[in-house]
Amino acid sequence: MASKKLVNSVEGCADEALAGLVACNPNLQLLQGHRVALRSDLDSLKGRVALLSGGGSGHEPAHAGFIGKGMLTGVIAGAVFASPAVGSILAAIRAVAQAGVAGTLLIVKNYTGDRLNFGIAREQARAEGITVEMVIIGDDSAFTVLKKAGRRGLCGTVLIHKVAGAMAEAGMGLEEITKRVNTVAQAMGTVGVSLSSCSVPGSKPTFELAADEVELGLGIHGEAGVQRVKMAPVDQIVTLMLDHMTNASNASHVPVKTGSSVVLVVNNLGGLSFLELGIIADATVRTLEGRGVKVARALVGTFMSALEMAGVSLTLLLVDEPLLKLIDAETTAAAWPNVAKVSVTGRKRSREAPKEPQEAPGAAAAGGVASQRMVLVLERICTTLLGLEEHLNALDRAAGDGDCGTTHSRAARAIQGWLKESPPPASPAQVLSRLSVLLLEKMGGSSGALYGLFLTAAAQPLKAKTDLPAWSAAMDAGLEAMQKYGKAAPGDRTMLDSLWAAGQELQAWKKPGADLFQVLTKAVKSAEAAAEATKNMEAGAGRASYISSARLDQPDPGAVAAAAILRAILEVLQSQGA
Repeated sequence: MASKKLVNSVEGCADEALAGLVACNPNLQLLQGHRVALRSDLDSLKGRVALLSGGGSGHEPAHAGFIGKGMLTGVIAGAVFASPAVGSILAAIRAVAQAGVAGTLLIVKNYTGDRLNFGIAREQARAEGITVEMVIIGDDSAFTVLKKAGRRGLCGTVLIHKVAGAMAEAGMGLEEITKRVNTVAQAMGTVGVSLSSCSVPGSKPTFELAADEVELGLGIHGEAGVQRVKMAPVDQIVTLMLDHMTNASNASHVPVKTGSSVVLVVNNLGGLSFLELGIIADATVRTLEGRGVKVARALVGTFMSALEMAGVSLTLLLVDEPLLKLIDAETTAAAWPNVAKVSVTGRKRSREAPKEPQEAPGAAAAGGVASQRMVLVLERICTTLLGLEEHLNALDRAAGDGDCGTTHSRAARAIQGWLKESPPPASPAQVLSRLSVLLLEKMGGSSGALYGLFLTAAAQPLKAKTDLPAWSAAMDAGLEAMQKYGKAAPGDRTMLDSLWAAGQELQAWKKPGADLFQVLTKAVKSAEAAAEATKNMEAGAGRASYISSARLDQPDPGAVAAAAILRAILEVLQSQGA
């Protein structure tokens, strides 16, 4: 079966994609009767060199995304992964010539169809007396042995668009631009890896990879690469890519070595998430700097894609200061990123975080026995939550993403690690404050945030006193904070239901002569009953509120977890005779 695509028709997708770009960009115009996009201010280029490029569609934002002042004058688009028609290329050349430009440079990626069609159009234009030059860009560093066809044109071509565009904008002549571009192209290399192939609209994917395989050295048309390797962490994949493209024994290598200064392009081939792209960028910069290579500029994003291919290419361009100025020159091209004109290497990338304020011990500091009891309580809570992991996950699969148990287990392990590092503070207020920070940082999810809010607020009444009324006030403060920021209320089928039920019973602690165990026992039983009752509730908040009530026939996992925590506290206090 052909892959699903959001298109009107396979035949019209290239035309409609280009028309959509032009419709949304007032700086572009279509050339009537042709799949050609040109700068709207074409007539203002009189006396300057025009730059035309192009190729098959499916590489967006290349090529039309790089039309603008300081980059391309226009592009000629073919069908998906197909060379543009000779007639359209010639029409574009004639259009810019009529605007009075000082010659035209065709920037062509090294593929047979592109070379032939652009070459034929060039010869026909020259026969008409139009001044046209052509450069063939091949930056592929995948092949260890180069055949007659040479290196394929990949994402590095975009850097050539930028360099040539800056020179044209500065008024340089056609001969000088052509010569400089050919030199720059020799100091550049690109290699890609992919987790999948891609599929031309109306067709099946061109190759398949096993779940544990990665394709190295592939092109931008869905063609297979030069090697299949096992899936590995990004650091290892990036190291493999850089080793391959800079290895001097590789005939298509780019001569980057210690002391080199480079422009780096981390290019999304279409289907990678921004998350993955950031991880790859970090690994690449670290690896290059670890080899003594200066990263003068880093461009991260989608520049030359291969439809929906889940992959990335890395481009390295050796630069000196004059070339860097051309990279930094202003452009209005929509797809060119706003790159900071500062070297990536050599700058400070972090600043020291402010130290947490030291809380004074205050009147609520407790003795060693109380501190030991707190450790026992926390250890029991952790053991309880770890034991409930699978049960909570199972409950959560019906109403959420199935990770409630995992989230609470992560919190338990974080608390266990904290207890191993050092004993908790003597002050209950400080313990709750430290726990809130720990859970906010380590637990994650909305549960971590809610527990963090609860504990932060609950700590405040305990700064001055730690008697039973103060603990009741702490519960009230925590519940109030959870409702204020979490927007849940009792009866909404959340963890608040258990805690609220317990809080109502703990109001008895505010009365003179209240019994600790009697009140706490009633509070725990009420919390457990409230947790069980959530299975009959309509979810009013949280992720479960988006699920049909007919599917919610089990207790809320957050409420079950909260009740279990209260039960663990009660059991430890009873065993200690607190």
